[in-house]
Amino acid sequence: MKVKQSNSRSIVFPLVFSIIAISFSAIFVKWSHAPATILSMYRMALACILLAPFAWREREEFKKIAKKDWYFLIFSGLFLALHYALWFGSLKLTTVASSTIILALQPIIAMIGGFFLFKERTTTSRILMMGIAVIGAMMVGWGDFGLSKKAITGDFLSFLCVIAVVMYLLIGQRIVKKISHWIYSFSVFGIAAIFLAIYNIAAGIPLGGYNAREWGIFVLLATIPNLANVIFNWLLNYVNATTISMSILGEPVGATALSVLLLGERLAGWQIFGGVLVLAGVFCFLIQQQKQKQNIPEYNEAA
Repeated sequence: MKVKQSNSRSIVFPLVFSIIAISFSAIFVKWSHAPATILSMYRMALACILLAPFAWREREEFKKIAKKDWYFLIFSGLFLALHYALWFGSLKLTTVASSTIILALQPIIAMIGGFFLFKERTTTSRILMMGIAVIGAMMVGWGDFGLSKKAITGDFLSFLCVIAVVMYLLIGQRIVKKISHWIYSFSVFGIAAIFLAIYNIAAGIPLGGYNAREWGIFVLLATIPNLANVIFNWLLNYVNATTISMSILGEPVGATALSVLLLGERLAGWQIFGGVLVLAGVFCFLIQQQKQKQNIPEYNEAA
């Protein structure tokens, strides 16, 4: 499939906006006392409901979805459910900043996946910018890195959630070329909610009984951070999963800054310097992507 070209649109602004929006996700999770899988389920279910009017407007596109593509949508929803369940679970075990050490691996894993699945290649300068941003992200998180059993468990969950979200993005990179990003987002959010509901019921986790404050957090998760996910799905028309993953490196910086303001967490000076490296690396990477988007290769549909 061909990647759509966008001569007039800049990818930088929507990515920056998305990073700011998605940075609130970790804060909302920290505010909540609900189980991680309940937070994930209601985030996906409520987001699906909010997207329903847009999906109804594009409903004719459901006819374009082949049986094989439905399998991809199901797996995409499964990986998205796993991502949120694992990540929210890790945030229950560690600080916001500490999760960045593992999450910083996302663009590297996405680049490797893109190479093997889509034969994507990158330039030395982009790899350099990626390296600078990854080092910066690790500096942000290292100050709160712990060696306790609880912290190690949280780090392991973070690593698994990175694998899951990269798989979700790589599948989306293929499917969003065929159908509207509204239909894709609506479908995978709904499928993810179903998987999470099945897990919660099987595990005996109560689906109800949460107070108004928790429901307010569910709604916040379904709106502000999920707006970023919809934008990311739209951007997969124009950029690859590696670029999205690279931009998401800005999320830990935003989340960590918000954690200082809203949660009272503290940062060392070199963690702040690490945040500057992240933003510089991501910004330079995106500027290069913007300049070279006319040279994005075509992706051939797998047989």
